[in-house]
Amino acid sequence: MGLGYTKAAMVCGTIRVDHSGRQRVTRSAAVPITYTNAKGKTYYLHQGTTKTGKPKYYFSMESNGALAESMPEGFEIYENPNAQVFLRRITPQIITDEERQVVEDGMRKYAEVQDYKIDVRGNAIAVYTADQDIETLAGSFKDIYPDPTTNPQLRTLLRNEIHYSPMLQFLLEDEQRRTFTAQRYCFIGSIDDWIDSGHGPLTRLVKQYVKHLGQESYFDLY
Repeated sequence: MGLGYTKAAMVCGTIRVDHSGRQRVTRSAAVPITYTNAKGKTYYLHQGTTKTGKPKYYFSMESNGALAESMPEGFEIYENPNAQVFLRRITPQIITDEERQVVEDGMRKYAEVQDYKIDVRGNAIAVYTADQDIETLAGSFKDIYPDPTTNPQLRTLLRNEIHYSPMLQFLLEDEQRRTFTAQRYCFIGSIDDWIDSGHGPLTRLVKQYVKHLGQESYFDLY
């Protein structure tokens, strides 16, 4: 699925699309704004008013109701790693495209996990990994399909049901020196929060920490 947004949509605001290229935004005269997410589901931009009379906008899969025909100025469409779609304010870019690419390249080179997503928000580059293993899920259908692990339709359906959780993030701490703090998520009940694991240049931190994703050593990072 290619990018399907039109020029009319582009002039209304900045549209950022996932690196997979499967998402699209559509806009034409007298037609509501729609957005197709990574799972192939179409969302419609709705508009309304708050109790104080101020305009409000939100995305829904409902095609009925007060549908917006233009993007509010200063807003953009954001899809999170679990394919939820939101309208959010456009903020200055803090993380550079090159820094995101450092994490992308590092995951391919050093990480054992294959199913992951990278999300950039504010001063953070977060790595999300799949909560379920698609091979294990597919194997549970062996009584129905002769070879479920190679069934493309089944794998597509299962992939759309997989949830992703943030497991590692890199926070930009010094905008001048471009140094970061690496954090991993702590699942101890008394903490349940991000904890620092290291500080320094992004390239070194990526090489040092992404290899622990999906491994027992992940829980030893402090």
